[in-house]
Amino acid sequence: MSEQFHKKKQYGQNFLTNPAIPQRIVKESGIDETCGVLEIGPGLGALTLQLAPVAKKIVAVEIDHELIDPLTEIFAPYPNISLVENDIMKVDLEALLSERFPDMPVCVCANLPYYITTPILMKLLEGKHGFRSITVMVQKEVAERLCSKSGEDGYGAITASIGYYGKVKRLFTVTAGNFSPKPKVDSAVIRIDLYEKPIFHVENEELLFEVIKAAFLQRRKTLSNALAAYFPAFTKEDIGDILVSLGLRADIRGEMLSTQQFALVANEIEKRK
Repeated sequence: MSEQFHKKKQYGQNFLTNPAIPQRIVKESGIDETCGVLEIGPGLGALTLQLAPVAKKIVAVEIDHELIDPLTEIFAPYPNISLVENDIMKVDLEALLSERFPDMPVCVCANLPYYITTPILMKLLEGKHGFRSITVMVQKEVAERLCSKSGEDGYGAITASIGYYGKVKRLFTVTAGNFSPKPKVDSAVIRIDLYEKPIFHVENEELLFEVIKAAFLQRRKTLSNALAAYFPAFTKEDIGDILVSLGLRADIRGEMLSTQQFALVANEIEKRK
């Protein structure tokens, strides 16, 4: 089947060839017969066809026009699969979810292109669409970063930001030999179990993400220096006072703070603005 298509580099297409991988993704996603599933980039349908006997309904969003006719044929025997030709970054998710998934919990399941992993994840999360979970295959290095804890080498702004929306769990590694064409790096599958409501009290969400962004703009700076440079209304000493008032060291670096601690810092900055 895959020989009919030339893989488009701009879409980051690497098709799964080992059927055991999509089977395991579905099993570990927690998706069941009550769930709707939003799949991003079905490719040749390897994951979709494993989802079909398990999920109540699947909407697969595919950007590549050349794949639409073959996928339509592949999905024809499955009335619970529908195909949407579009770029997920341009899709009105609120409209799509309300139209296609009325009155059912929705999970995301996808093999994400390496080049656009972070923008897709943040679109899914920032819109607060009420997803139950997001199970995705990403580059192994990205998975390690997303699952890092504060103080670990891979911990960064994306890790701390995702921590506001849910809990990330690394499921398993997928070596490059399971794909065609074979990518240069291994992949890993992660699942983000989303909170129904935020577990941290945040006065100003936009400010929280600005604080996280500022903390990692110049990673080697202390948090006091980084935030004072980003928020000119505050001096290094002002930020140091805030940190000490929260039981943190005045010279702590941003990479040492958990999402919850960033929330506390942001709330205190909001209070003192």
